[in-house]
Amino acid sequence: MTESLRIFSARLIKWQREHGRHDLPWQNTRDAYRIWLAEIMLQQTQVGTVIPYYTRFLERFPTIESLAQAPLASVLELWAGLGYYARARNLHRCAQVIVTDHGGEFPKEVQVIAGLPGIGRSTAAAISAFAFGTRAAILDGNVKRVLARCFGIEGFPGSAKTEKALWLLADTLLPAKNIEAYTQGLMDLGSTLCTRRKPFCSSCPMHALCIARREGRQAELPVSKPGKVLPERETSLLLLNDGKRVLLERRPPAGIWGGLLTLPEGGTAEARVFARRHGFSLLDMQPLPSLRHSFSHFHLNILPLLCTVEARACLVAEAGWQWLEHVEIETAALPTPIRRLLRGMLQKVG
Repeated sequence: MTESLRIFSARLIKWQREHGRHDLPWQNTRDAYRIWLAEIMLQQTQVGTVIPYYTRFLERFPTIESLAQAPLASVLELWAGLGYYARARNLHRCAQVIVTDHGGEFPKEVQVIAGLPGIGRSTAAAISAFAFGTRAAILDGNVKRVLARCFGIEGFPGSAKTEKALWLLADTLLPAKNIEAYTQGLMDLGSTLCTRRKPFCSSCPMHALCIARREGRQAELPVSKPGKVLPERETSLLLLNDGKRVLLERRPPAGIWGGLLTLPEGGTAEARVFARRHGFSLLDMQPLPSLRHSFSHFHLNILPLLCTVEARACLVAEAGWQWLEHVEIETAALPTPIRRLLRGMLQKVG
């Protein structure tokens, strides 16, 4: 392994310069704000999905100051559909901390960056490497896969013992220079060649070094997370529709779908209560097809009830509630399954 350690970074840097990605919107800049935004959006999300969100976000919030001053609802609105909404809430909070505690200047030290809301050790290292040329190791999911395969690291990467070994290896592999090309190379290799399924080993610069390739263990490494049966949950949601609008509630800032607009929970009895509370007449109720949505720690089965209510031009919702126009469904800050339900409602009511 000693020889492999010695030549790994040199080969990776050379490959990245010749075959890596060089024209992504957040590349070729030292702007820490743009780099940070990209790194957060790219967590758990593919590059192709991120690019249009990244572009729209910068058009609306071109600076850290503009993001810090914006209402959280506006930030969540632009994030809608990207998922993992805690990232957006942390992004907003982080911008505020940078403005209040760091004078609006993104800190340069990796340890300081890692202490900001929503930024961990690996993301801090990536930001610092690309923005300031800091020599620091990254270890996201793609990098764990590359290192586990190339160096034959056993054990589930999410376990404390295996992750510790991977961090030690990542630190050992750091080159003395060209940290930006090296860091981008790790990301590119994991995203384009050393993919989870059907890796392109014949095109990989580590073809001759890779233990998994040599032993035919690409499907075994990295070791999968031990199987766990996720619990099932069920909820009934009300689609209170007056023909042009639907009644939504704003979720609390923390927790699942925090800060987003969602449908109220309940069945027929709750629908009647809502009608009295918000001053409209309940004309008809009918169930819609159920919808199943999976979170990281449970499956949610949603039972929607479409409620037709009397339209009133002067109808005003209470604080925390909002009548959303049908034409705003595609742009509002809605969780993905709620948007799907509302699309289904529109198809049904015409």
